[in-house]
Amino acid sequence: MVRGWLVIAVVIAAVSAAHAQFGGFGRAFRGSRIATAGDFDGRFHYCRVVYTGERFGRGGSWATDYPNADINLSVRLSELTKIPVSRAGGGAPNPLLVRLGGEEMFQCPLTILSAPGSAFIEADVAARLREYLLKGGMLWTDDSWGTYQWQHWQTQLRKVLPSSEYPIFDVPLDHPLFRTQYEVTEIPQIPNIGFFLRSGGRTSEQGADSAVPQLKGIADRTGRLMVMMTHNTDIADSWEREGEDPSYFYAFSPRGYAFAINAVLYAHTH
Repeated sequence: MVRGWLVIAVVIAAVSAAHAQFGGFGRAFRGSRIATAGDFDGRFHYCRVVYTGERFGRGGSWATDYPNADINLSVRLSELTKIPVSRAGGGAPNPLLVRLGGEEMFQCPLTILSAPGSAFIEADVAARLREYLLKGGMLWTDDSWGTYQWQHWQTQLRKVLPSSEYPIFDVPLDHPLFRTQYEVTEIPQIPNIGFFLRSGGRTSEQGADSAVPQLKGIADRTGRLMVMMTHNTDIADSWEREGEDPSYFYAFSPRGYAFAINAVLYAHTH
C-alpha cells in the first residue's frame, strides 16, 4: 500500500510525455455518442452517465468536466495500477458514454455521474437504475455543491432507492474504500480551477453553504457501497485540469487521483 500521495505527482511528472503524445488528452477525443455493445472490450472504460437535465437545474450538466476528466483518469489509471485500460485507435484511452438506466450501463462496474444537482430521473429510468445497482453496479456522483443541489439530487435518488430501505450515511474514513491502494486520510475539497484562481485560492465554491466536503453513500444489504456521492467538492476537476496551472495541480491533482483510483479499485473488487 502506498501511503504518500506525493508519489502520484512524481509519477505524473515522469510520464508527462504522454500528455504531449495525446495532445492534452481531451483534444484527441473523437465523437460523442452513446456506447453500444460492440464498444466494450473487457478492459476498463470510464463510463460517463448521460442524463436528462432539470430545466432549471443548477450546477452544470452531464457533460461537466467532459471529456478531459474521462481521458486523463483513464491514462493515470493505466500508469498507476495494473488495470488494463481500453484504448482506441492511436493508443488514446477509450471512455464511453452510457445512458442513465440504459442497457449499456450494465456493462460498467462503475458509472460516474457529474453535476447531480441538475439531473432528473424519470420513473422508468429509476427502475432500471435500481436494477443496475442491486445487480452489483456502482454509481459515483461528483461535483455537487451546497444545500440546493444536495436536496435536489436526494429527491431524485429516492425515486430509485427509497429511504425506508436504503438510508444515506456518511462514509467513515476507516471504510475500505479509503485504502484500496492509497492511504487516503481525508475527503479533499477540490474547487473548479476557475474559482480557485479567481478567488485567490479558496476551495468552497458556495461559501459557508459548502464549507465541509462530504462522502455520502448508500449500501446494499451486504454492506457493499452501491452509490457514493462526493458533495461540496469537484474531484473530477483535478483530473480534467491537471496540466493547466502548476499551483492547482500540486494542490489538488495528486489527492484527486488517489481518491479516484481507490474508488475505481473498490468498485471493481466489490
